[in-house]
Amino acid sequence: MRFLFCLGLLFNSLVMFSQEKPVLNFNLDFEKVEKGHPVGWSVFGSEAYAVSLDSGMSHSGKYAAQVELKGAFPDFKAWGYTVPGSFSGKKITLSGYVKTENVTEGYAGLWMRIDPNVAFDNMNGRGAKGTTDWTKYEVTLDMNPERTKQIALGGLLVGKGKMWVDNLRVTIDGTDISAVSPYVRPLLPAEKDHEFDAGSGISITSLTDIQRANLYRLGLLWGYLKYYHPVIAQGSLNWDYELFRVLPGILAASDRSAADQLFLNWIQKVGSCQPGAAPEVKLEVKLRPDLDWIKGMGFEASLADQLQKILGCARKDEHYYVGFQGAGNPEFKNESAYASMTFPDAGFRLLALYRYWNIIQYYFPYKHLIGEDWKAILMEFLPRVVAASDETAYTLVMLELIGRVHDTHANVWANNPVLSQYLGRHIGPVEVRFVQDKAVVTRYYDEAVAKEAGLQVGDQIVKVNDKLVSDIIRERLKYTPASNYPTQLRDIGARLLRTNEQTIKIFAKRGRKEFTCTVKSITLAASRRLQSSDSSFRLIRKDVAYIDNEALKRSHLPKIWPLIKDTKGLILDLRNYPSDFPIYDLTGYLMPKETPFVKFTRGSITDPGHFYFETQLSVGRNNPDYYKGKVIILINEISQSSSEFHAMAYRVHPRATVIGSTTAGADGNVSQFYLPGGISTMISGIGVYYPDGSETQRVGIVPDIEIKPTLDGIAKGRDELMEKAIELIDSESSRIQKR
Repeated sequence: MRFLFCLGLLFNSLVMFSQEKPVLNFNLDFEKVEKGHPVGWSVFGSEAYAVSLDSGMSHSGKYAAQVELKGAFPDFKAWGYTVPGSFSGKKITLSGYVKTENVTEGYAGLWMRIDPNVAFDNMNGRGAKGTTDWTKYEVTLDMNPERTKQIALGGLLVGKGKMWVDNLRVTIDGTDISAVSPYVRPLLPAEKDHEFDAGSGISITSLTDIQRANLYRLGLLWGYLKYYHPVIAQGSLNWDYELFRVLPGILAASDRSAADQLFLNWIQKVGSCQPGAAPEVKLEVKLRPDLDWIKGMGFEASLADQLQKILGCARKDEHYYVGFQGAGNPEFKNESAYASMTFPDAGFRLLALYRYWNIIQYYFPYKHLIGEDWKAILMEFLPRVVAASDETAYTLVMLELIGRVHDTHANVWANNPVLSQYLGRHIGPVEVRFVQDKAVVTRYYDEAVAKEAGLQVGDQIVKVNDKLVSDIIRERLKYTPASNYPTQLRDIGARLLRTNEQTIKIFAKRGRKEFTCTVKSITLAASRRLQSSDSSFRLIRKDVAYIDNEALKRSHLPKIWPLIKDTKGLILDLRNYPSDFPIYDLTGYLMPKETPFVKFTRGSITDPGHFYFETQLSVGRNNPDYYKGKVIILINEISQSSSEFHAMAYRVHPRATVIGSTTAGADGNVSQFYLPGGISTMISGIGVYYPDGSETQRVGIVPDIEIKPTLDGIAKGRDELMEKAIELIDSESSRIQKR
């Protein structure tokens, strides 16, 4: 299961790469070579394998591609090639020749995948084993031209040994792919509707009580129909623009009864659907959709009956507006950003609210952790979205709405120009973090500028431009989305000295001394030049090893492990964000056996709002020569997402201890989407849980021993977590020696 999951993730990485740089000239025989590498081909998988072109062992032509296990721990390695676009046809076949030498504990073969998630085969269970001469193999998949974006393929080796692959060919219904015309999908009705491209035509100055109530019910109905009605799922209607067609009538409705009749007419106009039995799902349910409002909203009987019938419609596992990516996180498709609307009109602002609210309602895996009634938040934000008077007010109200889901992945991203101007395009010359609940200078962005003003590491900032830091915190909390309070403070600290001015007035403390200084601001770009260590490993002492997870590459491990394996302690520093994904490689060295460490939930297209426990993953492998020393894992509020996932994996080592403070509490793959006005945002897209089902979202990785930096430690340049880690290693080693 671990191999298949990782291979899926790596295939997705290959897909993302090839979308940016598509290969247009087929090179399936490896004969086109530049700088020793076959044009258009990439490799992925464990660094324990060596890959090369072999000019002395080809099946035909000059070259064959080769894979050979060189490291201690077998995993997998693959050659990959991507054919962009889609093609007409029913069956696609990849054929090619494979030669093997001493392949054990796995197999060698071909693989092919139609993306996104159309079909996949990697010859698992029927690949070549042992030592074999050149043999022809085939992989055939059913095609779906309408859904296909590209076709990824290649050869792979799983386990031990050596393999060669050569002379690949792709045919569609028996015809070579080079002779098959690309598939051009006809435009759907939703894509032909351009009536409101220039604006909704909706203008609202204020809302009456009846308008607010009817718009609230419209928001519920619009999202329910969007995700539950099969006609909308087919792309038969531009559902954004259907909102603008029904809005004028709803705003003009004199009472709820009149609005209900408009709702009923609207639904009937969408069309009918065939009833169908709910699909049988044998997976454990984590979350169920909140649909009690259908009966409890007090709709007219005929409308309530119509909504209930839609609930029972037969739905396919395909949808115009939503799909799932390889890891199980939702992909929100065909959601126009309307980026040219710097300040969307009232209709588009309502669309932004409805779009965001319903994505959370049906596809946020942590909706149960929001902590308040999500429907009440819809009612609360209706008048606020309508009342937004300019692009800054609109952006801030959407930012505040995003903050209410309490997800560190959820924010306004992509250097939003409105938000950048609001926060400030310059910053002070120092990094500020909250230490013992105080805003403290922890590093220099520009040491000369800081010291010129008299500011130094360890200083506590009390006021910024005559405003108390405590007041700034209160003002900014609602505009600082995060899963927990420590992470909100992390982000407030990072922005505390943002400004549009050339100077910043600071009132600070240094020990018992209080002082005021005026410091020059620097550009944000200059502040980002602060570099982390580029070294992934060092020996703190000959018996204590240290790995910086931010700098660690999978390729480093075979080289550094001989220096680590006999030490009495290993410190894994996860107070950062990893630049690679070495989990399975490193735990292969660390663990004595395969051990479960995580399981996931994913949502549903046929039953929106349902989330099911689906996949459990393990790390490690049977390894009697596993690492026997003490493992210390360092975490803090900077440890987020992938870093938290790494901590979960490393924590299952039999002698692991996690020290530090609670992490950012946002794990799992993200899903990006846009709101009108070009606002880019994301959510955590899959639920990440410990094997026993306990939560990680909002909770974060809770340390075994809580250790936080102190003001004195910062001022003296000490790393108190590192000091504690070494102390624990020495203490445990001493106890073991006394036994």
